[in-house]
Parts: sequence; structure tokens; C-alpha cells
Amino acid sequence: MTLTSDTSITKLVLTCLALYGTYRAVRFLLNKDSANHLSKPKITYKENWTKREISQYRGQTPDTPILIGLKGKVYDVSAGHGFYGAGASYNVFAGRDASRLLAKQEFDDGVITEEELNAPVDTLEDLLDDEKEGLDAYVGLYTVKYRCVGNLVNQE
Repeated sequence: MTLTSDTSITKLVLTCLALYGTYRAVRFLLNKDSANHLSKPKITYKENWTKREISQYRGQTPDTPILIGLKGKVYDVSAGHGFYGAGASYNVFAGRDASRLLAKQEFDDGVITEEELNAPVDTLEDLLDDEKEGLDAYVGLYTVKYRCVGNLVNQE
């Protein structure tokens, strides 16, 4: 074999791998969207949500939607019911502004208190730089994986 044919074979193999990777990614996204669409719990989305309003969506049953506040946005994470639903490991984040908990990697008892519901939306100004970076990484993940359904706002 000559150098040219070795290079051509390498290019052919790399092209096939790239096409196969693209095919798998598109297939995953199409299946993910249709699966989420079929199993998505019913909820009426709106532009602005308060902490008290999202606290009603904690995934108490498989048919109950799950909302999470994160850095001023509200995400519907119902597709991740196995992670965020009742009794699941990340249920402590469900139905609340989870920004500070995720930034600091804290897991509390998951009880949402009246004090928490009545407090203004956390500005997160006192977070350390690495905590802010970690929180931004979570925002990126949630933005790709889940649907943003509105803004987290203070009660009027």
C-alpha cells in the first residue's frame, strides 16, 4: 500500500465514525423529545413563578410535575422523575430555588419552610468564584437537558 491509500482509508474510517456519531446523537435527541412528550405531566406554564408557586410541583406522584428554580429561572425537570421525584436522591431540590444548594453542593432535609418561601429570591452575590462557576455549569446542564418554563420572581 502507498501512503496515499493509507491516508484515504484513515479519512474514510474517520468520516464513517463522525457520521455514526452524528446519527446516534440525532436519534437520541429525537427519542428523548418524543419520550418526554409522551410522559410529560400536565402543567400550565407561565412567564413568572414565585417560590411558593413552584413549591407545589415536587413530584409527589409519577404524574405530578417537578419544577426547580435555578439562578432566576424555573425548569421543568419532570422527565427526570427518577432523580427528582418523591423519595429520590435529588428530591431535596424539587419545588424550590435550588441555586444555593447546588452551588454549595449542600443536601438539606428537603423540607421547604415558610421562611424559605417568604424570603426574596436569592441574589447569590456572596458565593465564592468556584461556587459561581459550579452553579453556571448546572445552569448549562439544565438548559440543555430540561425545559425552562419561566422566571423565578419575588412575591408581590
